[in-house]
Amino acid sequence: MNPVRYIITRPCLQEGSLRLVKYLQPTFPDSGPAQFVDDRGTEHTVQIDRAQGRVWGLGKLFHDLNLGVNDVLTITPLAPGRFQVEATVKPHAAPPPPARTAPKAPEPRRVVVSATPHVREVRLEHPRPEGQETTSAQPGATVRPTSAAESPAPAATAPAPLGPGQAAAPLQPVPAETAAQAPRSRTGARPEVNLSRPAPSSVEGQLAEFARLTGYRLDFPAPGIARLRADLGAHGYTVHVALDEAATRSPAWGQGAEHTALVTGEGERPQGLPRLTREALGALIEHARLAPLSPIDLRGYWKAGNLDLETAASVSELVGAHLAQRGAFSFVLLTLAGCPAHSVVSSARLAEKLGSGVNTAELSSILDTLTRAPFLALTPLPGGQFLLRADVRDLLTELAEYAEGVRRRVRTPDAAPETARGNGSLAITA
Repeated sequence: MNPVRYIITRPCLQEGSLRLVKYLQPTFPDSGPAQFVDDRGTEHTVQIDRAQGRVWGLGKLFHDLNLGVNDVLTITPLAPGRFQVEATVKPHAAPPPPARTAPKAPEPRRVVVSATPHVREVRLEHPRPEGQETTSAQPGATVRPTSAAESPAPAATAPAPLGPGQAAAPLQPVPAETAAQAPRSRTGARPEVNLSRPAPSSVEGQLAEFARLTGYRLDFPAPGIARLRADLGAHGYTVHVALDEAATRSPAWGQGAEHTALVTGEGERPQGLPRLTREALGALIEHARLAPLSPIDLRGYWKAGNLDLETAASVSELVGAHLAQRGAFSFVLLTLAGCPAHSVVSSARLAEKLGSGVNTAELSSILDTLTRAPFLALTPLPGGQFLLRADVRDLLTELAEYAEGVRRRVRTPDAAPETARGNGSLAITA
């Protein structure tokens, strides 16, 4: 059985456990005790509990390997009840240098020159730095009628006009409190900048976005019923999504669909009906924007019949695994970029440079990928060595040009001269 990757979450660290998410269940088919062997050869006895969907007893392993949130555990079955585990610790970025802040200029003081029951004359005095003589500030021209009981406004007084040879006072920086309050919405909340695609406002719009990102075909066969079709030939299936409970009593509800779900809120639990919560739908859209999700990945969740935020968290772990693999690939490329073109690199030396960021199995797989088209970045040599065929920057430039050339030649399905669809495949003839 192939190794599987598990991204560690904060509840995992707190409980010393792993959650048996959908893709992990085939790796742990039976409940009972098991042995985890870490990359140092230390054995850890754990307890697999299929009923609760957990693997317990991993607290010491997490502590020994110094694992944290978002670190990756690669689990490889060795024999029934025995597993090899390798840890991939997420590299931490160096802290940014402390920001250099200009010394705060002393604030001017308001000094009352003279006062009568109707007129008060004030001036601004700018304190001098220590070691300099203090000269009298110029009397201000801010003279206004006021009552004796009225106190002067603390912040809106204009500075006094400058006298001959008098330097202008330095500009005061805007205080952080003022900047934080600067534009606010009518409700008083601070606006948040969202650089992602705006979420659709209706459930129908969310379903359309979800279908676009994950590869379903969406239509509405009856009022209040959305149909998601996975046109994958023998692997295809259909889901009926009821937009309200009344639609579940429609004659079209469930006809010709392998799976059904009622759209509800996260706190609603309709009796006897599978559900898709609005909150989970929004989370699934965000996950699909981060990494590719397909109907094949999601079929097990439709079958389980309860797509809520807990299900979305499970999908998040799957997406996190995809992103971790992409990050490992980038890490290897960036390390190779430090080697000169036409030089011989050793996999053992690369492993030393990469440290715990990429494990041995991942490194071997990535190097093998880089030896094949379209990369052709490495030529394998005996003894675990490779010839770096060109500078990594040049290789990536050529790869980008190749990809752009293919993209320009790709035609949309509507523009293709001849298309044939059958058994989930698409044949295009030029």
